[in-house]
Amino acid sequence: MIADEVEKNKEIKALISLIDDPDETVYTEVFDKLIKEGQNAIPLLEKAWENSLQPEIQNRIETITHQIQFESVCNDLEMWLNTEMDVLSGSLIVARYQYPNLTENEIRYEINKLRKDIWIELNDNLTALEQIKVFNHIFYEVFGFKGDNTNYHSPQNSYINIVLNSRKGNPLSLGIIYMILSQSLELPIYGVNLPEHFVLAYTAKSLDPDTLTINDKNVLFYINAFSGGAVLSYKEIEDFLRKLDLEPIPPYFNPCSNLDIIKRMINNLILSYEKNGEKSKVKELKVLKSIIEPKKP
Repeated sequence: MIADEVEKNKEIKALISLIDDPDETVYTEVFDKLIKEGQNAIPLLEKAWENSLQPEIQNRIETITHQIQFESVCNDLEMWLNTEMDVLSGSLIVARYQYPNLTENEIRYEINKLRKDIWIELNDNLTALEQIKVFNHIFYEVFGFKGDNTNYHSPQNSYINIVLNSRKGNPLSLGIIYMILSQSLELPIYGVNLPEHFVLAYTAKSLDPDTLTINDKNVLFYINAFSGGAVLSYKEIEDFLRKLDLEPIPPYFNPCSNLDIIKRMINNLILSYEKNGEKSKVKELKVLKSIIEPKKP
């Protein structure tokens, strides 16, 4: 096995040595072969970048590296779509689009630390509203999470690793973290795909997030994770929709699937990068979006 690895590294190094070839045909062939090598080529590409003093060569290496990492994200998202579709795993895959070296363990470790502090304060004798009051106190006042009103459309507000670090986010990212923590504590809280503002629903029972059949009669109340965990009634959601001149249809009141949540995250990023004029990122994110959208007949 070690001999095979050494031989493979030699092949990759030989390809990397041809990156500076002025013949575009040669470079294109090298590009394609390195892409096929995938993640195995990344450490050697990074080393070559460090040892090069030529900006053109460094740019080529960066382009190849990014393409390998992007295809890895595409593959991971496709695998996620065909497995359990856990919302944390999906959020991490999207975050690796911008932060390719992000590891799942470090994020899960941070979330488990937050969970432990909330768990200590909860007990089975509390009512649903009392549970949320305790949860909100720890989440917002102790941990310091809050909605980012200053840079609302910043792409950083959609990446779960950044939001966990900065304690600031948009309605969706804060809602995801709130939901992940609450579900880990066996609180039946799920996302609601409300237009213009993602909210959460505290339901009368636990659900399978991928086969949701619940209706709004089973929702005890709604939670606005962006605004300090404010509790909302059915009527308040209805009034919000009326202001948007939207019909109050069931999907705007009922819990949505994890797939819907990740779709919305990608859509938020597309909007953010469109506002920033970053066309290449918009194009790539639309590729990610196409992976998880139903194929048109």
